[in-house]
Amino acid sequence: MSAEFGGRSGLQGRLSQWLRGRRPKETADEGGREALLLAAAGAGLPLAPAAHPAGYRCSCDRVGCPTPARHPVSFAWQTQSTTDRVQIERWARHQPQANFITATGMVHDVLDVPLQAGREALERLLDTGVEVGPVAESDDGRMLFFTLTRGTPEDEDEWWPCELDCHPDTTDEHPGLRWHCRGSYVLVPPARLPGEHGVHWVRGPEHPLPDPLTLLEALTDACARHAGSDTDQADSAWPLRH
Repeated sequence: MSAEFGGRSGLQGRLSQWLRGRRPKETADEGGREALLLAAAGAGLPLAPAAHPAGYRCSCDRVGCPTPARHPVSFAWQTQSTTDRVQIERWARHQPQANFITATGMVHDVLDVPLQAGREALERLLDTGVEVGPVAESDDGRMLFFTLTRGTPEDEDEWWPCELDCHPDTTDEHPGLRWHCRGSYVLVPPARLPGEHGVHWVRGPEHPLPDPLTLLEALTDACARHAGSDTDQADSAWPLRH
């Protein structure tokens, strides 16, 4: 039910097509929104209803919502999140326009990186035979790598907190890697964003969740190169402003 990207058969052709920006046909049209949500829940991702686009605005009542169509509809989203099939079917049918979030730090974490860095890292990981789990892409320029949760490591020096863990709505303040863990969430595909954008599976939830540390080096290296490229471009443009 997902756009399969991880199979080795025909990988190079699919990869080249995808990297050129021609994403394969989305499976939401084939399997339906509800089926994709149930597949995510069946893989252990706890879900809860989220806001949805209302034109270019958010469906919530907040004036000037800073994260339109990206946040849960209930303040109790952490306790509300569930994998229960009956409850998810009820939500999906009673709220046909709603997006859904998945609460991280319970079963899974999400490593969230800039799109170009994510594409580079994904190619490297697949080429070296690393087991990559579910991966989603957001049309607004982010890629989400779903992993097992690290929980609370015995060695707190291994814990990599980020501001997003405490404030999931600060999505524009961190240009590099964000580690969604305890107290955070991400949109789960299929999701719609204002301006006809969306969040889509590149590799679906049927792929087993990997340990985040198996992906971390490739992701951080790609983010560093991505950030360095942006800095170089800014430096090269600096004399033009004088």
